[in-house]
Amino acid sequence: MHLAHDPDAPAAESIEFADFLRADVRIGTVIVAEVLEGARKPSLKLRIDFGPAIGEKKSCAQIAALYEPEGLIGRQIAAVINFPPRQVGKSISEVLTLGFADEEGNVTLFRPDKPVPNGSRLF
Repeated sequence: MHLAHDPDAPAAESIEFADFLRADVRIGTVIVAEVLEGARKPSLKLRIDFGPAIGEKKSCAQIAALYEPEGLIGRQIAAVINFPPRQVGKSISEVLTLGFADEEGNVTLFRPDKPVPNGSRLF
């Protein structure tokens, strides 16, 4: 069985462009980052500013293996903003922060290579 982070996994089945657009992926700037206490895997709790139309959202992300909280402040990252909120330990995660697994399975964040306005949507 191939896992989602397995680079040798076959491509997923074809979907229509409208299906892709159902996942609302936006850019936001990390304004608060701290260690998520009690997480099973090294995780950080983030507060992300997605601009005036969406506002600030919380995310619990398994990224602590590669990132220190203070290094994320002011950094733009991508997240799916239209999944339902999810309980992660004692915290609520409102958005899914996006990344890719490296060779060891640690998550590397997905972000634009140049600054874009907070709230910009992936297309």
